[in-house]
Amino acid sequence: MSAPSIHSSTSVGRLLAIETSCDDTACAILAYDGTILAECVLSQTDHAILGGVVPEIAARAHLDALPALVAEVLKKASLTLADIDIFAGTTGPGLIGGLIVGSSYAKGLAMALKRPFMAVNHIEAHILTPRLPSLGAALHFPYLTMLVSGGHCQCVSVEQTGHYVRLGGTIDDAAGEAFDKVAKMLGLGWPGGPALEKLATEGRDDAYALPRPLKGREGCDFSFSGLKTAVNRLIDTQDPTGTRDALPRQFAADVAASFQRAVADVMADRAEHALALSPNATALVVAGGVAANKTLRHALEQVASSHGIPFFAPPLRLCTDNAVMVAWAALERLHAGETPNDIDTAARPRWPLSERTPAIPEQFS
Repeated sequence: MSAPSIHSSTSVGRLLAIETSCDDTACAILAYDGTILAECVLSQTDHAILGGVVPEIAARAHLDALPALVAEVLKKASLTLADIDIFAGTTGPGLIGGLIVGSSYAKGLAMALKRPFMAVNHIEAHILTPRLPSLGAALHFPYLTMLVSGGHCQCVSVEQTGHYVRLGGTIDDAAGEAFDKVAKMLGLGWPGGPALEKLATEGRDDAYALPRPLKGREGCDFSFSGLKTAVNRLIDTQDPTGTRDALPRQFAADVAASFQRAVADVMADRAEHALALSPNATALVVAGGVAANKTLRHALEQVASSHGIPFFAPPLRLCTDNAVMVAWAALERLHAGETPNDIDTAARPRWPLSERTPAIPEQFS
């Protein structure tokens, strides 16, 4: 299908993006220069009582929420759909039901208005977020990104828009998944990351000698399954029945703090290895939902400082899933010269950064 022409009735173009890769329904409008004109995020709460995200429930909730959310973001920006020049949507990776709902909704708007549509990779959106002009980071290529979220954990050398070198990734649980599972072991419910971080402030991070999987080993891969198992065994010493509702508060706080420190130590070690493989990196970046964790940020900031390079992290609202990052990733692609013609691109639960990108230069392959 040929690409519709970009609407040019205004001197400054506008892009509307939709994000529905997991359990947050988000919409944002950005100007072509990256100015955020409006943004909205609706977090689903029904999953809390179920102990985790249920894909079918999430997809239905996205479908119910999108019409009102799009209307709200347009109202905030004092715009109508006719004022939008390009539409974009997260098309992968993520939960396939949500991806289909969100990307199809954005495609429908684009087709109805005869506007172009851009398919956005969720991981690419996270790693490009710190370059958003309004953040004032002046972040230049190449830089190293530590992507840490509930579903992803990767070291990525960001050479330029569309050129990414994956230096390592998780071989089992992602960091955010480990946080949620340990929080559940401690009886903190879901989502567990913020609750565990809060509890950890009451504990000692050296109370228990927990393992640091892969620390000191070559490469940039991650493994958190063994750490999670060690925590479970530790908790069993205090709660052999597994009820998890009568753990001593101080014990739980010490476990939370010790676990959090172990994860931060592993991430710092992996960052050290990644920087050794990326000697030209101009900065160290942390992105993704777990990037909101202050202990993790501090550990990575110390690594960057020891290498004499700046450390960047998005503001907390842009660490978790949001549509601003999706819109900005689409704009980065536009500024790099890509033609917005993705209306036939299908949603996909797995979408490696290496696909649908220019060939990686030989020196980085």
